Amino acid sequence: MSTPSLPIDSLLTEIGHTLQQHNELILEAPPGAGKTTRVPLALLDQPWLGQQKILLLEPRRLAAKAAAQRLAEQLNEPVGKRIGYRIRLESRVSADTRVEVITEGILTRMLQEDPGLEGVGAILFDEFHERSLEADTGLALALQGRELLREGPPLKLVLMSATLDGLALGKVLPQAPVIRSEGRAYPVSIVYSLPARTDTPVEQRVVSRTLQALHDHSGSLLVFLPGQGEIRRVHQALEAALGRNDDVLIAPLYGDLALAEQQRAIAPAPEGQRKIVLATAIAETSLTIEGVEVVIDSGQSRQARFDPSNGMTRLYTTRVSQASAHQRAGRAGRLGPGTCYRLWSEQQHAELPAQRTPEILQADLAPLALQLLQWGVNHPDELDWLDAPAEAAFNQALDLLHLLGAVESPAPGQHRLTERGAQMAELPVHPRLAHMLICGAEQGQLALAADIAALLTERDPLKTEQADLLQRLEWLETAKSPSASRIRRLAKQYRQLLPQPTCTAALEPSDVPGYLITCAYPDRIAQQRDGQTTDYRLSQGRGVRLHATDRLSRSTWLAIAAVSSHQNQAVDRIRLAAPLNPALFEGLLADSLSREECVEWDSDQDRLVAEARTRVGQLVLASRPLSTLPPEQATRAIIEHVSRAGLRVFNWSEKALSLKARVQFVRQYAPEPEDWPDFAEPALMGSLESWLTPWLNSVTRGEDLKGLDLHAILLSRLEWSQQQALDELAPERIQVPSGSRLRVDYSTPAPTLAVKLQEMFGCMDTPRLGFGVPLTLHLLSPARRPLQVTRDLAGFWRGSYAEVRKEMKGRYPKHPWPEDPTRAQATAATKKKAGIQGT
Repeated sequence: MSTPSLPIDSLLTEIGHTLQQHNELILEAPPGAGKTTRVPLALLDQPWLGQQKILLLEPRRLAAKAAAQRLAEQLNEPVGKRIGYRIRLESRVSADTRVEVITEGILTRMLQEDPGLEGVGAILFDEFHERSLEADTGLALALQGRELLREGPPLKLVLMSATLDGLALGKVLPQAPVIRSEGRAYPVSIVYSLPARTDTPVEQRVVSRTLQALHDHSGSLLVFLPGQGEIRRVHQALEAALGRNDDVLIAPLYGDLALAEQQRAIAPAPEGQRKIVLATAIAETSLTIEGVEVVIDSGQSRQARFDPSNGMTRLYTTRVSQASAHQRAGRAGRLGPGTCYRLWSEQQHAELPAQRTPEILQADLAPLALQLLQWGVNHPDELDWLDAPAEAAFNQALDLLHLLGAVESPAPGQHRLTERGAQMAELPVHPRLAHMLICGAEQGQLALAADIAALLTERDPLKTEQADLLQRLEWLETAKSPSASRIRRLAKQYRQLLPQPTCTAALEPSDVPGYLITCAYPDRIAQQRDGQTTDYRLSQGRGVRLHATDRLSRSTWLAIAAVSSHQNQAVDRIRLAAPLNPALFEGLLADSLSREECVEWDSDQDRLVAEARTRVGQLVLASRPLSTLPPEQATRAIIEHVSRAGLRVFNWSEKALSLKARVQFVRQYAPEPEDWPDFAEPALMGSLESWLTPWLNSVTRGEDLKGLDLHAILLSRLEWSQQQALDELAPERIQVPSGSRLRVDYSTPAPTLAVKLQEMFGCMDTPRLGFGVPLTLHLLSPARRPLQVTRDLAGFWRGSYAEVRKEMKGRYPKHPWPEDPTRAQATAATKKKAGIQGT
């Protein structure tokens, strides 16, 4: 069969010769260049390959199957001869197969079975710019396996990417030559269109632009949308707008769609028809969709991000990167000149991130952690990565594996698989599902466990708000749809992963689904909140909710398999669950329990509460009061309460506040402030255990805290010599010329003294505290109203006193207002009582 020339053809000889001299190669070739369909065949006759195989990695099942088909067609052979493929649920390979097109996860399995990959001459990582977790993992393992365990000829590694922008491949392949190819792309006109109203739903804007493009163009359309929900709504709206139009075929395209329906979307449109393909990011690269002339890009993508803080994966709708937008636009120029309508402005485009975030930085790392431990690696830094996994996410993955019984840690920082963990690592499913399958087999429930695992692997087949897993199991028994057939085939494969059980079930039939889900999701055991029907609390602490009409709300305990977590959503929605019999915690689920004596401060009762509790994570299964308070736990609970509530729990007397402020004054001016305790609130809160603990022996209630003598407690932190020095440097009171001993206010940065003006007569200089710090004098009228604030008493007498005297003399005639206050007798009394004559 003759094939048209492609841009990559002129480089095939150079690629072969380069791999003769080097064991790595980086090939940059835009979509349409032909790298997927030409390079594997060009390498088959290379002398360095001999009779070894080539592995071609594709990021998706549909892309793998399509690539194998195109490669086989070029050899005029059926798939399964020299060209074969292996994907989930399906494989077509034979003893003659020289090129195996596989999905990326299969490479990890092959490496675990044979780290040196003997018999494989080259691995071609196609579409490496997508930076999937499995591709990054496969590259890291292949590099180490080749270096340490390869015995045959060198294993060649080829990274094929549509773009090298943002790929720091020199970190892991520093010696790799780079070959660049031109793409086979026609010019694409970019049209930016910002909506008149920014609150217009994206689906409405997409439908409007699609209908206009159908009118303005003659070819097929590829529409990029963030997810299935948007695809479904746009599909419905277009059908309503187009009515019975036999000229237009609307075809969805997304990852969870059945392979047959995906193939329908990428196949050429029937004669006399045009297609509108409604696709997620799956159509950005690696798939050729025939006949597309127009791309309509919503500018949005849905990404799953794992949150280590709560063990949940959330779906986020985000703006695409510039690289993704470029890839999407290029789909319109594969067969001829095209047009791309971007539903955002040119200015907004300049603000988009340059590249997408690699999956390894935001994914659930539990499968990776299990695979690395099986490989013999304790920590990811023992391998070479383009981007190393995040420490917090990896540690959370290890925590989950511990919870599943897959990992043990004989020493800090050292982890190894248990016998159960090694068994789980052999199963090509997520560790959660692997544990469920093993537990199911042990209880004679492998068939049911396989059915549940298959249901959890696929998209929920029932479009219902009801979360009951039993509904799905009943549907699976009788449904005739393609999705039901696919799930049953997958369940059959899962049953074949383990030996058929010979034991008989020890569980009540009604308890089995809840038990199996708990084996997979021990961190998602949920207890109904007191007084609520649809609100539950997970064993890891997070709140979740059923739909208002869900019949599962009759169950106090649930085992939850799926929740929907979206950005800006305060409470996660329970999507798939089964009732859980709490009696299982005394039997098969006894390992889920922890027992402890708990002493904590009950804020509602404002007192210590001591109980012996049986917990499931953070949920209390049972409790009983303790007759005595364990002292250490009681003290810790009080300290934690004060840490949360703050110093306001104490009754701060004026004397205590004064002492606190006086010490802070000394610290402010002392040459060596660290010699004095720090009584500032942040310092007191940060050192509660050291200064408060000795005074808590008799504290059990809030009123006991308020009864503590804070002045005595703080004073005890000063040595006797410091107490003496404090009275000299920051006296609580000072004597003024009238003889009165007045309190100094240290609560402000500059200490103040409020004193009647007449009591300062005869005083030339401002009184000073320790370190020569002058007091700020608040000079008061006989009625104790402010007349002057000054730190320069002599200046006041010389200056503004005359004006004060002139104004106040008539208002307060019974009090002295001498012309020369520096020579007058100080007094706190009236002229008559003080025996003062005249003014």
